[in-house]
Formats: sequence, structure tokens, C-alpha cells
Amino acid sequence: MSEEQLHNIYGQDRITSRQIDELVGLARGIAADEKINQAEVEFLQKWLAANMAISDQPLIRKLYDRVNDVLADGIANEDECRDLLDTLNRFSNRDFELGEVLKSSSLPLCDPAPTLAFTGYRYCFTGTFNFGGRKDCELAIEVRGGAAGSLTQKTNVLVIGMYATESWKHSSFGNKILKAVDMREEGAPISIVSEDHWVKYLHPLAL
Repeated sequence: MSEEQLHNIYGQDRITSRQIDELVGLARGIAADEKINQAEVEFLQKWLAANMAISDQPLIRKLYDRVNDVLADGIANEDECRDLLDTLNRFSNRDFELGEVLKSSSLPLCDPAPTLAFTGYRYCFTGTFNFGGRKDCELAIEVRGGAAGSLTQKTNVLVIGMYATESWKHSSFGNKILKAVDMREEGAPISIVSEDHWVKYLHPLAL
């Protein structure tokens, strides 16, 4: 390897390190008041886009993809902002690089896991999904004849994404899980399932 190539590599490493440090600071600043608004999401998107042009750093790309998913319809709704807040908090604590795969035993999943159907059923998604963004998950329900949206008394299934921290009760999406548990204990016909279990019913196209 030539001296010029070594300089380029070390120079790129310095840029990447500086970008990550700056992004961590930005994430902490945005999440400091424990809420995110539309303007902050749009600012973060612009910062990420500008820095993507400097270096294709995997962490920056991963966060950029998530922000783009939030703004896909031009509006950062309340649920999306809560999930993004959790992502920024984990990122600023350096707990974001690959995410942690939640252990089933740490979650209040239905046991045994129920058989899932889609037509006429209402789903709610919470957490971070390997399958894709929230809108991708909701679309997978809609094309199978179901509906997806916020957690309400009409929700039949809450699906929990596979990536999160073990301290899910203290995360921004923990309240939604606990609310679903309360609904279930009060006799509401709601199931709580993992992303892995849900995905099994997507292939082949299930109705």
C-alpha cells in the first residue's frame, strides 16, 4: 500500500470519527427535552444527507434511512417521533451500532404464540424492525387485507420489533407494550407477538 493510500485511509478515519462525535452531540441535543418535533427531524435529515456526501459511514446511513422512513409521507407523527427519540437516545449512548436482538424471555409475549390472520384484523407495530420501517410493516398488513395504526381498544395484535435494548420498559416504546399488557390482562382480545413470529405468517402471502 502506498504512502498516499495510507494518508487517505487515516484521513478518512479522522473524518468518520469526527462525524460520529458530531452526530452523537446532535442526537443528545435533539433528545435532551425527551421530545422531537417536525423541524428537528427535518434538520437531522439535512445534516445526515450532507454528511452522507462526505463519507458513506454505515452508522450515518442507517440513521439516515430511519429518518427518511419517518418523513416518507412528509409528516413525522407522534408514534414515529417516539421511536426516533428512542433511536437517538440509544445512538447517543453508543448503543446503536448493530442493535440488540431482544430475548423473547424479556418480553411479555403471548405464550403460546397465537396463530395470526390478517383480513379484518388490526395491527400495531412498536420498536425497531429488521423487516423494514414502520410504513413497510404496515403496508405488509394492508396488502393482506388487514389494517395497521396506533394502539387502541380495537387493536388485535401488537408486534414488537426485534431490535431494542434489554431495558425496554424504560424506552419510548415501552409504554405502548405495557399498555397492551394491561389491555390483555383486562380481558381485551389483543395478542402481543415478536417480529420473528409475525414474519413467519408473511411467507407465503397469508390472508
